[in-house]
Amino acid sequence: MTLQTIADKVGVSRMTVSNAFSRPDQLSAELRETILATAAELGYVGPDPAARQLARGSSGTVGVLFTQSPAAAFRDPIAAEFFASVAESLAPTGLALSLLPAAADGDRLAARDVPMDAALVYACVADTHAMHWLERRGLPLVFVDQDPTTDRAATVLLDDRPGAAAAAQHVLDLGHRRVALLTTAWGLPPGVAPDPATAGVGHVSRERVEGWMSVLRPAGADVVAVHMSDNLEEDALEAARVALTLPERPTAVLCFSDLVAWAVVRVARELGLSVPGDVSVVGYDDSALSRTVTPTLTTVRQDLVAKGRATARAIERAIAAQRPGAPTGEPDHVLVPTRLVVRESTGPAPAR
Repeated sequence: MTLQTIADKVGVSRMTVSNAFSRPDQLSAELRETILATAAELGYVGPDPAARQLARGSSGTVGVLFTQSPAAAFRDPIAAEFFASVAESLAPTGLALSLLPAAADGDRLAARDVPMDAALVYACVADTHAMHWLERRGLPLVFVDQDPTTDRAATVLLDDRPGAAAAAQHVLDLGHRRVALLTTAWGLPPGVAPDPATAGVGHVSRERVEGWMSVLRPAGADVVAVHMSDNLEEDALEAARVALTLPERPTAVLCFSDLVAWAVVRVARELGLSVPGDVSVVGYDDSALSRTVTPTLTTVRQDLVAKGRATARAIERAIAAQRPGAPTGEPDHVLVPTRLVVRESTGPAPAR
């Protein structure tokens, strides 16, 4: 069964049948439907993807590079929601996401060996073999939630500092002066950080710490930072227990994410503490979790749908910019706004 078989059956050219599968904008909706229905009737599943890739000079694939395993990344509900938005936004273009573990599997390294038209680099450690291979291949790159390693790459970043600063100002306005920061620090031992001003590892963590401290430091607040290995439930619960059993227990906790904030609420209950009566808790992201738990979480909102759409647009534009004859221009640099959302998990500081 070939394209010519379908063409003979419908009474059109072979190229028209090919366009029905790969360039539907070239045909009327009625003709394309007739061609696809005939193909289905005859048991034809479409052109071979490998042959189509060679003909177009394009794989139709966007690689997604993670520092960790993709399975670990998708345990993070914010990452999962973000990538769902990216995939949905790319769907009309025919581009699909392909997950690229940073670690090699035997002799195979996905960043070097997988055909792709561009790569999305998501919250990764920059100094890896995988990152170096993406750069050596000259692929269009879009960095999300981290600084780019090259000025030729596009970026989609959250405006984290103002959001974190608003959260810190909120607890100060409620009278809190003993504040804990719970943040991620990949590669460092979990527990109390030596200096809250330099706490955190990675772009997102550092931006949020800078935002918190820009408000807390001038106010003379008593601040302690607790490191977590990752933004995962077990790490968050461990960090919450450290923070809430300090000799000088904080009356407010500013958290890297809503998942971490919910862990703090649970540990507070285990310890017989009231939220927000004894301790106020602020999350980050405004995930579905923040609106469904009790108490509902005060948090900093990021629009994951808008962030995903902005990333998809940056990918499309980066690919288009590398086509022969395309005009040269600056890569996209998108800053996604954040805002404080006040709910039930924050209240006035308890009387001493």
